[in-house]
Amino acid sequence: MPAPITEEQTRSDREALLDAAESLFYERGIRAVGMDQVRAASGLPLKRIYRLFAAKEDLVVAILGRRDRRWRESLAAHVEQAPDPRERVLAVFDWLAEWFAEPGFRGCAWVNAHGELGSSSDAVLAEVRSHKQAFHDQIAVWVHAAGASAVEPVFLLAEGAIVTAGVTGDPAPARHARAAVATLLGTP
Repeated sequence: MPAPITEEQTRSDREALLDAAESLFYERGIRAVGMDQVRAASGLPLKRIYRLFAAKEDLVVAILGRRDRRWRESLAAHVEQAPDPRERVLAVFDWLAEWFAEPGFRGCAWVNAHGELGSSSDAVLAEVRSHKQAFHDQIAVWVHAAGASAVEPVFLLAEGAIVTAGVTGDPAPARHARAAVATLLGTP
């Protein structure tokens, strides 16, 4: 009889699976990647994968949730370095420009997931909406701290830059959106 799987091994297997699946899904698309490809990339047997996540949809939701935390923490760490509240709002777009220029940038993982599964998966749609609402709320905090009320335009400029950069493969939309936000905030 094999030894029972420890909690530590379960955590390790789960992280390896999430890493492999996230990379594959982001690079190739969720529907284009079969679970055999996830198995090969993670090094885990399919039986173990399905013990960790009963369905591919559950795996996608877990990936999006984990990515959301990482993405927003990275954004906040960058933005909070700016000493001036107005500069913090503009720093959102500096961070976006850096993200857009990263090798392998394929646009917004949540928009991509929504495009593939949003109409057929309530769980994925809920995770996408949760991320977008949390990003909106983060922007609102920074915009209000800058003494401005332009939350919706700033949010839409950020979202538009993300989608445009994802489609064009060009980081310039972040710079253009930053300039528009600077005008909205009355910042030189």
